[in-house]
Amino acid sequence: MVSLIIGHKGSGKTKKLIDHINARVEESHGNVVCIEKGQKLTYDLTYRVRLVDSDRFSIGSYDELFGFISGICAGNYDVTDIFVDGTLKIGGQDKEALMRFLERIAQLSDLSKAHIMFTISCDLEELPAGIQDFEIVK
Repeated sequence: MVSLIIGHKGSGKTKKLIDHINARVEESHGNVVCIEKGQKLTYDLTYRVRLVDSDRFSIGSYDELFGFISGICAGNYDVTDIFVDGTLKIGGQDKEALMRFLERIAQLSDLSKAHIMFTISCDLEELPAGIQDFEIVK
């Protein structure tokens, strides 16, 4: 399953994401991973979350982010949840490329049985119509 937290800057997306991550780590019988740009969530998440800085691995496009997430799923079958904060900062502002990425991620999520959640900093109206196919967290 792929879930999205969508909203303009300052709308509380990261706070919602932190709440979801900390709740999932309590329920999960596997590993929970959070990918972010920079290291701003270090003190907000429980130590049991595997926190990954996308800058450290030079992730700068949606193809690179897809490969990275695929590698996480392939390398550890115990990953139950992957969270990505700042999706547009990591992959770029091209909304059509974002849609193609999310479609591929949905297939990966089905294959790996991992729940994958993203924050997207823009208004829902700015995204292609197909975005409605994904679970949008309010």
